Amino acid sequence: MPRRPEGSIAVPAACLAVWLAVWVVCAISPLNRTDWLLENLLTFASVGTLALTFRFFRFSDRAYVQMTLFMILHAIGGHYTYSQVPLGDWMKDGLGLARNHFDRVVHFSFGLLMLRPMRELGFRNDPQLGRFAKIYFATAGVGLWSMAYEVLEWLVAAIVDPAAGTAYLGTQGDVWDAQKDMGLALAGAFIASLFQFRRDGRPTTE
Repeated sequence: MPRRPEGSIAVPAACLAVWLAVWVVCAISPLNRTDWLLENLLTFASVGTLALTFRFFRFSDRAYVQMTLFMILHAIGGHYTYSQVPLGDWMKDGLGLARNHFDRVVHFSFGLLMLRPMRELGFRNDPQLGRFAKIYFATAGVGLWSMAYEVLEWLVAAIVDPAAGTAYLGTQGDVWDAQKDMGLALAGAFIASLFQFRRDGRPTTE
């Protein structure tokens, strides 16, 4: 039987309210409405799943905060299209970069912020797995979902709306874009795993 969650819903509710406010603002006059719709397909599915399963499975407050931060970055990317986010342009001009790297920041953030939720989803109360095994499989989960997203991104761009594919994929002429994105997601997960491994060793860790 699934474990019913206990405790206050203040943090999850606040996270939902903050994300919804940002999402509504980003939904107003996006740079490319078709690209915005494509970017939000997984958003609708993810947020809907979290809402429907909240009564039966609740993440920690920290996991909800981290998921919210990632979803806010994704909402911003969807509003401008990832290759034209102003923050990425500022980085490009200030650091003398060859492209807008906002998409790279978001892929890195996926690994950094989503390791904890993936660990909780699969191994929250499993006494048979040690600290290393939990971190190893959670990191592998980040890599799997990063790869799955790249494949899904390609399929959606090719099938749903090929005309919007360039803006949606955001490769900016880089033939190794997908591989670099997946590598950055794993790099973020490795950094998060070092922190989580130490935290898991504390007696009070969930």
